[in-house]
Amino acid sequence: MALIMTVRGKSPQLGANCFTAENATIVGDVICGEHCSFWFNSVVRGDVHEIRMGNNTNIQDGAIIHCTYQIAPTRIGSNVSIGHRAIVHGCTINDNVLIGMGAIIMDHAVVPNNCLVAAGAIVLENSVLESGYIYAGIPAKKVKKLSTETFDHNIKRIAKNYIMYASWFVV
Repeated sequence: MALIMTVRGKSPQLGANCFTAENATIVGDVICGEHCSFWFNSVVRGDVHEIRMGNNTNIQDGAIIHCTYQIAPTRIGSNVSIGHRAIVHGCTINDNVLIGMGAIIMDHAVVPNNCLVAAGAIVLENSVLESGYIYAGIPAKKVKKLSTETFDHNIKRIAKNYIMYASWFVV
């Protein structure tokens, strides 16, 4: 069973049909929508500030979602995929976004709707990305326009597939 823990009187609130892997950790002031999934070894720590997530969002294996005490909450929209071992910290990620494997999003950064942050990219503190683009590198830079094909294949498909994958684990 996942570690779901109350911290300072705040308990995680998970929407309907959410999946939590046995060794996922979700603590404190965390609220998520429906059909979200928290995969193996993922950590979502709402111990020092609030974390809010929309519907159909997946936190993949080894990803870490955290905040900065009294300064930077974390907001994640709907239809968002946070890739394996990514770090999302005290930032805002809007709807229809893919954060690639091992990417890092720092405090007060804003990733708007319809963006792809490539694997291994680092979005620096206070960065505000532009909607409709792919960002890659260290620090993350706009590399090209997000095509309809890439959007459908990488953002829509992955978010949808993680809902399906979660159904395989529900008994």
